[in-house]
Amino acid sequence: MKTIGLIGGMSWESTQTYYQLINQMVRERLGGLHSAKLVLYSVDFAEIEALQHRGDWDATARILGQAATSLQAAGADFLVLCTNTMHKVAEQIERAAGVPLLHIADATAQALKNDGVSQVGLLGTRFTMEQAFYRERLELQGLEVLVPDEAERETVHSIIYQELCQGIIDAGSKAAYLDVVSSLSARGAQAVILGCTEIGLLIGDEDTTVKLYDTTAIHARRAVELALGR
Repeated sequence: MKTIGLIGGMSWESTQTYYQLINQMVRERLGGLHSAKLVLYSVDFAEIEALQHRGDWDATARILGQAATSLQAAGADFLVLCTNTMHKVAEQIERAAGVPLLHIADATAQALKNDGVSQVGLLGTRFTMEQAFYRERLELQGLEVLVPDEAERETVHSIIYQELCQGIIDAGSKAAYLDVVSSLSARGAQAVILGCTEIGLLIGDEDTTVKLYDTTAIHARRAVELALGR
């Protein structure tokens, strides 16, 4: 079994989901008392969030690059960055560590293509929905990506930072997210990517007839497949 290096804390609310899912999936595959070999570096999200909203991505890359280097030194064979937004600096992180990084958008794109989805809606932070680093990576793999309108993007973004990253699950916010999902479906989305690792804490497939692709679960599953070589 390869050792997985998790860069977490962005936020820890979803990082604990990664830890739980990865260990559950390893046990399902190997049985008995098996669990995952992994090392975790959890950052202080307040520092990262402030830099995100200032647009100082180079500084975030330095912080996460140091985390990646620490994980490599601790024995990680490959890295899992437990956040969608910070894949904006994925290349810098991978260079710093000198070990492969499993890109969350690549894992998600493969899951969508395996299911025959070609047109998909994208929910996430404003950075993920509006900037090119994530959407273009999906588009390069043959997917057409739809994002919510301006007002919807603001709603989705603010709920992530003001509620989900702080462990707040609100029924009104859930209804607002489901309205955005319905809007994307009406515009032609065959499915919707939950492109922030906290969104799966709020909505799931049981809440809507539109197929949802939870990037946290997809990323964790692919990490286990790489770790086990199967």
